Amino acid sequence: MDWPRGRDPHLFPLLAAPVMGVLAVAEASLDETFRPDLGPLTLVALWIATSFLVAIRFPATGCVLMAGFYPVGVVVGAPGPGGAGLISVLLAVGWAGYAAPARRSMLGTTLAVLVFIATDATQHGLSWDTIFFPAAFYPGRWAGTLVQREQTRTAQLVELTAVLDAQREATAHAAVVEERTRIAREVHDAVAHSVSVMTLQVGGLRRQLAEVLEERPDERDVMLGIERLGRQSVEELRSLVGILRESGNDEPAAVVPSLRRVPELVADVRAAGLPVELSTSGAVAELPRALDVSAYRIIQEALTNVLRHAPQAQTRVRVSYAPDVVELAVENDPPRHPAGAPHPTDAVGGHGLVGMRERAAMFGGTLTTAPSTDGGFTVCARLPLTGRWR
Repeated sequence: MDWPRGRDPHLFPLLAAPVMGVLAVAEASLDETFRPDLGPLTLVALWIATSFLVAIRFPATGCVLMAGFYPVGVVVGAPGPGGAGLISVLLAVGWAGYAAPARRSMLGTTLAVLVFIATDATQHGLSWDTIFFPAAFYPGRWAGTLVQREQTRTAQLVELTAVLDAQREATAHAAVVEERTRIAREVHDAVAHSVSVMTLQVGGLRRQLAEVLEERPDERDVMLGIERLGRQSVEELRSLVGILRESGNDEPAAVVPSLRRVPELVADVRAAGLPVELSTSGAVAELPRALDVSAYRIIQEALTNVLRHAPQAQTRVRVSYAPDVVELAVENDPPRHPAGAPHPTDAVGGHGLVGMRERAAMFGGTLTTAPSTDGGFTVCARLPLTGRWR
């Protein structure tokens, strides 16, 4: 019942319809017991395939309809139930347990069990099968419910990871703001005050020694220079205090990472000396928060690797939006440093690439990294938007 995370789970009944239909026909044609009734059993196989198609939109209804192949087979004169039919019912009740609400899937499974028991009782009377059918079908529903519960918990963990990441950003920013405010207060109350007092004292001393300094012009110029430098220092300290307080008070409390902020990230990296270009294609989509954060972090880590291992290398960042996927690419030209310097792949520890792969895998995506023939390096990530975790 499990499938790779990020794939559309409705593919399961869609694929099961032809597979189980063909398996039922194969059972009828290859088993000597069923071969004389190939025609009626082919109708039963068609009923099984149709039931799976109904289960795509209506899982519980499809479950009950699937159980109906047994009485239909009795009406058209087909022996049964065969192995393919029983497997199909098990898959149908498991799908109902996964895709339908709990009460509806339980009702559908119960009706399927009753259909089988009633049909078998009319054919053979009460027997071991009366116990076998509920003993097989209810655990099948329970298995589907477990898969659904596991994916729900995974989605909750992904969402919690995004919330914790945002909280960590907010906490770090708050700490920076608090430290700036503390530094501004210390500079204003201690350093600026002390320099201001010293400047006043130098000015007072100069005035007291005015007659002596008239005969010593060099010493007077030194004291005037000290007094002028003191006043300039006080003005510069006041300006610094203003910058610190403005940075601490006017910035937002927490900036959540997002692909919409990639232009800011690229501008910061460009200011650090890395020539980087950004291109975006497709309609900009409103992404799930957890995926949006991880996509931003992948680009951020890739650019950090370029800065660390290929400084000043021409770099290109591409973000491509599609209805069902967002693709990211960071590609850099050969590094402009001596041969033998480490590539991103031979960096000590390699935790950056591992972290990017883990972020992509969390959403059923992929991340590929490869050196180019000319010595550059490329990081590509593909994150699907159709996962059940959303």
